[in-house]
Amino acid sequence: MTRALFLVNANSRNGADSVEAAVAVLRAAGVELVTPDPTDRDLSDLILAHREDCSFVVAGGGDGTMNAAARGLMETGLPLGLLPLGTGNDLARTLGLPLDLAEAAKVIVDGALRDIDVGEVNGRPFFNVASVGLSAELAERLDPSIKRRWGRLGYVIAAIKVLWRARPFTVSIYDGEHRVRAKTYQVAVGNGRYYGGGNAVHHAAEIDDGVMHLYSLEVSSVARLVLLAPFFRAGTHGQFEEVRAIESDRFEIATRKPRPINADGEIVGETPARFHLHRNAVKVFAPRQA
Repeated sequence: MTRALFLVNANSRNGADSVEAAVAVLRAAGVELVTPDPTDRDLSDLILAHREDCSFVVAGGGDGTMNAAARGLMETGLPLGLLPLGTGNDLARTLGLPLDLAEAAKVIVDGALRDIDVGEVNGRPFFNVASVGLSAELAERLDPSIKRRWGRLGYVIAAIKVLWRARPFTVSIYDGEHRVRAKTYQVAVGNGRYYGGGNAVHHAAEIDDGVMHLYSLEVSSVARLVLLAPFFRAGTHGQFEEVRAIESDRFEIATRKPRPINADGEIVGETPARFHLHRNAVKVFAPRQA
């Protein structure tokens, strides 16, 4: 019997009631689920506490839940089995996981272990993207109750409000070799491919490619930004002159006044921001490659 630490975010949009099919798949495969006290909310501390009595971790929730588990996974080396229960599920998208929970559980049972990179900003790990500017303002405005009730529509409503008030700011970007200054609406640094419910930070980004992909939105107006929206979905926005695109395993971002930093949908601090990449830092269950 294999023991797995079972962590499900009951406050995620899909909620704990929708995981029965996944639980059935895991138990049928001989996995004993260790469920800790639900009042204990620090996921990384829970993982550290169970490092000796579990073989891997099954985490159910959105990208914020996975972010909360990152530190514990990195320190213990326990593999992660992911059940996508969030609104955006961008880490699941990056890994090519099915969004159906029973099918996602089958990947945990039958899939292969994949070593993935983890980004770090000011000491805080992230899987998907960390940013300064529009996305951080959106994260501050997005009320959790609206997010749970309306899902992606909640994102859209909040995004319209943020864009209406958006103003460019001055930023300094250092990639370990060169430093540039620019006026921008947002600087985003991606470790994985997807963020914001399916937008791509770069069309060719992989979560185990050894680099982070930065883009800076140095557009002339919000109207121009809206026109570029389809290219952000495909991750091809870097082809435009007003979108600066850089690859590196480290970055430094400074602004004239402190600005909030958004990592995997959570506000984790303020600029200046120092980014570092941890190679092969976490093992995850992912679909077997054909």
